[in-house]
Amino acid sequence: MMPPVESLVKYEEAEKVTGKTKSKKSNAAADPKAKSVQTEDILNAILPPREWTEGGELWVQYVSTQMPTRSDAIRLAERLDQRLKLRGAREHGICTIREEIYAQCFDELIRQVTIDCPERGLLFLRLRDEARMRIAAYQSLYESSLAFAVRKAVTGEEQRNELLHQTKNLTNECEELRHALHDQTERAETIDSKEEEKWQQMKIKHHQEIKSLKDTYKAQTKHLQELLAPPPGFVK
Repeated sequence: MMPPVESLVKYEEAEKVTGKTKSKKSNAAADPKAKSVQTEDILNAILPPREWTEGGELWVQYVSTQMPTRSDAIRLAERLDQRLKLRGAREHGICTIREEIYAQCFDELIRQVTIDCPERGLLFLRLRDEARMRIAAYQSLYESSLAFAVRKAVTGEEQRNELLHQTKNLTNECEELRHALHDQTERAETIDSKEEEKWQQMKIKHHQEIKSLKDTYKAQTKHLQELLAPPPGFVK
C-alpha cells in the first residue's frame, strides 16, 4: 500500500508499528491519569488512523491531539484555498475534487472542535454523517433519474425508428396504390374508348340495316303495287 496523500487533516508523525508501539498505546489507554485518553479514543473513532506498508514494514499515523489555536483556523483557510487552486477544483457545479477537499476541511474542523469539547465534536460527527448520507441519497436519486432518462431516450429512439420505418412502408404502399390506380384508370379509359368505338360501329351498322330494310320495303311495295295494278285498257 502506498503512503497516504497529503490531507488538510492534521496528523501526528508517522510511526512504525512494533510490539513496543502497541504496548505503549495499550498502556496509555489503561492509564487513568492520562488526561487526553478519552479525547484520543473519540478522535480515533471519528478519524481512524492511517495505515500503510512501506519497505515491508507497517506504518501508522494517528490524528493530532494538539490543542488548536486561532492561527490554526487561519492557516486551515489558507491551505483550503491553496489546495482548491492547486488541484484545479471547479467553483460551480458538481466537482469531486472540491467535494473531497471540503470534506477534509470539515474533518479538520471536527478534530479541532473535538479536542476542545468532545461532546461538540460528536455532534459535528453526526452532522457530517447526516450530510454524507443525504448527499449519497441525492446521488443515488440522480443516478436513477439519469438511468431512467437514458432508458426513456433509448425507448423514444426505438419508437422513433419504428415510426419512421412504418412511415416509409406506408409511403411505399401509397406509391404502389397510386401507380395501381393510375394503371386501372388508364385501363378503364382504354376499355371505355373501345366500347365507345364498338357502340358507334354497331350504331352505324344498325342505321345501315334499317336503311337497307326501308329500301327493300319500298322496292317490294312498289313491285307489289305494280303487280296489283290493272292492265291498260281494262274496264270494269
